[in-house]
Amino acid sequence: MSSSIESASAARASVGGATRWEVVIGLEVHAQLRTEAKLFSSAPNAFGAEPNTQTCEVDLGMPGVLPVLNARAVELALRAGLALDCEIAPVSRFARKHYFYPDLPKGYQISQYQEPYAKGGAVPVEIDGEVRFVPLTRIHMEEDAGKSIHDDAITGGGVTHVDLNRAGVPLIEIVSEPTMRSAEEASAYLKSLRTVLRYIGASDADMEKGQFRCDVNVSIRPPGSEALGVKVELKNLNSFRAVERALGREIARQIELAESGLRIVQETRHWDERAGDTRPGREKEDADDYRYFPDPDLVPLKVSAERLAAVRRDLPELPHERRQRYQQLGLPASVVSILSEDRALAELYDACVARGANPQTLANWMTRELLEIIGTLPGGVSDLPFDAVRLVALLDLVEERRVTPAAGRTILQEMARTGMDPLEIMRERGLESLSDRGELESLVQSIIEAHPAQIEQYRAGEAKVFNFLLGQVMRRTQGKADPAATREILLRLLM
Repeated sequence: MSSSIESASAARASVGGATRWEVVIGLEVHAQLRTEAKLFSSAPNAFGAEPNTQTCEVDLGMPGVLPVLNARAVELALRAGLALDCEIAPVSRFARKHYFYPDLPKGYQISQYQEPYAKGGAVPVEIDGEVRFVPLTRIHMEEDAGKSIHDDAITGGGVTHVDLNRAGVPLIEIVSEPTMRSAEEASAYLKSLRTVLRYIGASDADMEKGQFRCDVNVSIRPPGSEALGVKVELKNLNSFRAVERALGREIARQIELAESGLRIVQETRHWDERAGDTRPGREKEDADDYRYFPDPDLVPLKVSAERLAAVRRDLPELPHERRQRYQQLGLPASVVSILSEDRALAELYDACVARGANPQTLANWMTRELLEIIGTLPGGVSDLPFDAVRLVALLDLVEERRVTPAAGRTILQEMARTGMDPLEIMRERGLESLSDRGELESLVQSIIEAHPAQIEQYRAGEAKVFNFLLGQVMRRTQGKADPAATREILLRLLM
């Protein structure tokens, strides 16, 4: 929250209540597609392998080799375009983007420039309970470059190492219109976009693995101006927090320059997390500097209406649609946010509701007890050894007071460990509630008789003693006494 305040204060230098500067933000997001092979070769698309072991002749730009477009990458790219409501081009083309860098062995990157496969569309962004759609300019496919390693701790100092494992990895670049006005909005946009890509299975979008990378274009201008200011591109942003902090600092820097009468230079700047500041990189290139031209080795990509229809039919319910549906169930906003963030969790919730589970009770169990268990599983929800049928069966046991909520939590933990039926666990471990009123009344009476001093305190007005007595009953029954019945009996006998 502090970074949002920092960016907001930087963006609003006020005199007499009037804002002197308007911030303009656009984002370029590179998302790695979830394929087994690279975009134009059969080399594996895998993270964490030894350097330079995930390459082949095509990735290395060897003479005489030809690229072959990965059909799975195209399908995932189409899913992203349709999910974000883009206009899909029936024909798109790949181009060569030329620049020299050690981790670009071909001397060019295959991308889409003048004829991308998707235009328009929007990303739904929710801030303070309101949803707005941030418009997109385009989405295009391209291959990734390799990675240059300058870290002295890795290289030994004084040299740069090059790892080409990422060279040729399939990406989509999602370019927004410059319509965002705060760091908070930019961060919310990124989170929403990542959730959509994960929902549709297009990308794992793991920022720590470089699968979801963001470049931020930011400028300032006087309010009411239609002309864009001088654009600065921020790089090296590897977390949502870094995006907010870097934007806050860069906005402040640009305002300081403008109000001092100094020129803002169009350039690329890098975020230095340790220093909490942006550092100059290079002057920003224009498109002409890359000498784009159509790739002569790749035919145009053609997408039929039938193929688009098939991809569209396969799309799941999207996160913002699911949130709206959950809100109609009367769930709190915080619960809606948790349930709709993870598609697998949401689908488990829907499956339980379809089997008759109470929506509110289920949501409470899933966002508390179950979520705590899921957090310990490497694969998350997919690693749970039980399905909606058994989860609903457990909730039925609690609802019918056959087990107490405390016993229900114990059963849930055992279900997560073994996958057993909750009824079997209840019987094997003797967790069935003690609900016989005669037996309960006799037990409560014995507790009262065993604690005369506490009874005297309670009757003298010390209400907190009641919880002590209730706890004694629960301890005696190992938590199996029905809480509501026990409370009613205890209150009656203490009168």
